[in-house]
Amino acid sequence: MITIDGKWTMEGLDRSDSRRIKTIDELKKYIRNIGFLPFFKGGIEGFSLEELTASDSWWSGDVTEDPWIWRELIAGEGEIAYGKLFRGKAGFISREWFPIFAVYRRDGYDFDSRYEDGLASRRQKRIIDVLNEYDMLPSYELKRLAGFGKEGEKNFEGTVSELQMKTYVIIRGFRRRKNKKNQEYGWAVADYMLSEKLYGAEHVRSAYGMRTAEAKNRIIEHLLKQYPNTDIREVEKLI
Repeated sequence: MITIDGKWTMEGLDRSDSRRIKTIDELKKYIRNIGFLPFFKGGIEGFSLEELTASDSWWSGDVTEDPWIWRELIAGEGEIAYGKLFRGKAGFISREWFPIFAVYRRDGYDFDSRYEDGLASRRQKRIIDVLNEYDMLPSYELKRLAGFGKEGEKNFEGTVSELQMKTYVIIRGFRRRKNKKNQEYGWAVADYMLSEKLYGAEHVRSAYGMRTAEAKNRIIEHLLKQYPNTDIREVEKLI
């Protein structure tokens, strides 16, 4: 994504390009095949939803072709994990690959063990404790219930992003606020959920017998097979 004349411009494909992802079903199939996919362009050329879709389809409001809307629909379905999963930025991970990322990102720790060993912050624990009580919550409710705000804890967005990167929390959907007349308004806000509640603890932790280094190598090797000319340092930065 680049800025031209003060406007965001997506670096996508021409509509006539045969590589272009045209529909949400094509996107879901692509993610299941490749395993994981960042949302915006990064250090690996061609490896992002931005670079695989038409640049003029973004923010069109057309559900049949707008990737910005697709992310809402995919998150709402719950089959493919969506959230800030790559360098603190948005992306997708398939159900099959999620346990591998959980091993690598968590380094063998469930959240309670991570907190007990002093590897998680009090702010993170506040969010996890609240999400343990609810199936899912919109960001503004989670923020309030976890004690963030003017008089409370700071850096809610950064804290919940860290928990997504560690695969403990995912974005389960989006919703818009409603006014007193029950009318929706403004940008959609994220609904957050514990990944164990979405997929089940057994599935999320199903690769825990694998060592962290092994999980990392599997992710790297898989990505390098898809993009063999990529600098391994860029891969390590991304994952």
